[in-house]
Amino acid sequence: MTTAVAATATAARQGPRPRGLIWTVLRVHRPALLVWCAYVLLMVGWMLWVQHVSGARIRAELDACRRRPEGACIDVMTFSHSMNEGWIGTFIAYSSYGIAAWAGAALVGRELERGTAQLAWTQSVTPTRWLTVKLAVPAVALTAGTTVLVLVYRWFWSADEVLRGDEWYYTDPFLNRGPAILAYALCALAVGALAGLALRRSLPALAVAFGFVLWFHLYLDDHWSELWPMRTITGTVSGHDLDALPASHFWPLHLMTTGVVLTVAVAATGAAYWLLRRRTR
Repeated sequence: MTTAVAATATAARQGPRPRGLIWTVLRVHRPALLVWCAYVLLMVGWMLWVQHVSGARIRAELDACRRRPEGACIDVMTFSHSMNEGWIGTFIAYSSYGIAAWAGAALVGRELERGTAQLAWTQSVTPTRWLTVKLAVPAVALTAGTTVLVLVYRWFWSADEVLRGDEWYYTDPFLNRGPAILAYALCALAVGALAGLALRRSLPALAVAFGFVLWFHLYLDDHWSELWPMRTITGTVSGHDLDALPASHFWPLHLMTTGVVLTVAVAATGAAYWLLRRRTR
């Protein structure tokens, strides 16, 4: 009786913990989760440093520069700020490449290659539940981390218009300021899982998932501006009509892009479940 009471008290002190397949996924892929958390913290720290440390120094230099005779200022530090801003935007915008590679190689492909997935299916875990947990756990982590990055990047990008180098219609700030970048992350996860299920080997799945997301990302970068009608301006240059993208088109274009990426993500997820059921009948 005393032992049972002690065990109950110990469990109460420890509190609720994830168990079963969720706990297994967290333990197996703990290094990837730690890398993702470190990446999010690094990017947030980088943005804070650029804005509050190097940005403050540049703003002070510009204030002093305005009091000097005309032509005495060299805008080197502002260029450096724009370079930092550009690299930050690029790292956030293209993080889906790493997600696709990891999902194809480690999340699914390696377990099918080593037979650990098949072993789990012979226990109390069905293949459908196995894949659901495999996708749901990283999807939650990706959603949480990407949401933090989007919110901080939106503040970072709009905090200082004087030093800002990228226009809103440039690819990186266009994607990073809304849910499109999260859609890319979830799409990369789904494509990686599908590649792992289809190929059942880690390295080929890594290559296929990475290659597809790379192509899809670059293709949509070149065509997202076609997803919403442009505004036509007549007679601005030599009497010719010019197409323009006003800032008011950001959200229509961004949401249309998000919808296209999510459509691919849903299609890849559905194909993964279909393939899994077909191979495990």
